[in-house]
Amino acid sequence: MSAPILELANVESSYGPVQALRGVSLAVPPGKIVTVLGANGAGKSTILKTISGIIDPAKGQVKLRGAEIQGWSPDRIVRAGVVHVPEGREVFPLLSVEDNLRMGAYTRRDTDGVAQDLELVYGYFPILRERARQEAGQLSGGQQQMLAIARALLSRPEVMLLDEPSLGLSPLLTREIFRIITRINRERGTTILLVEQNAHMALGVAEFGYVLEVGRIVMEDTCANLAKKEDIQEFYLGVQAAGVRGQRRWKRKKQWR
Repeated sequence: MSAPILELANVESSYGPVQALRGVSLAVPPGKIVTVLGANGAGKSTILKTISGIIDPAKGQVKLRGAEIQGWSPDRIVRAGVVHVPEGREVFPLLSVEDNLRMGAYTRRDTDGVAQDLELVYGYFPILRERARQEAGQLSGGQQQMLAIARALLSRPEVMLLDEPSLGLSPLLTREIFRIITRINRERGTTILLVEQNAHMALGVAEFGYVLEVGRIVMEDTCANLAKKEDIQEFYLGVQAAGVRGQRRWKRKKQWR
């Protein structure tokens, strides 16, 4: 098994007196999609903010390719190959779509490479080419989410941190966003750490998952195995545990007949 490209070891992070992460450890293999599930307030976004340098952990290590990066500035972490797509998109509303995209490449000096990557993201998101001169604040929520992901790609990241990409989107747009996320991972080999409330979608695209409760990792497994666990089905997939047990009893009775 290859060494993880991204790793957290016993990380504790706080907002003033409020401790948000309590000894969180996780590992993200290169080229894979890993997801973190949890209720609102569990600390999922704090994990991403800690990795990207927005929050300095009080304890523990954040490692990129084996090197500790906690305490680094956010721009240094971006230059090292980690980009954060925050919850709520955070586009620059008064800038054009293309200017927003170029902001994603602010750490780069290869003009030809940036032009090539602009064409690449327009291939992933054709609507952004159509709206290239339009102010980003005039885009729909789904189009702004596409812009936020595309802008992140302009930095040519090795690791992408995605925070609630389906937030506020229709089921149709959610499926489209996740289709493109999967395509980016497969075609570009971009490692993705995904925080997502839509457990159905997250477990469907990721290979491995962690469940976070009140700042602690309480469960970890392959997504295929997590999807089979009754607690996950009941609390995250909307399947009542009693109903699941009843279905299993019904299947056994059918087999006995």
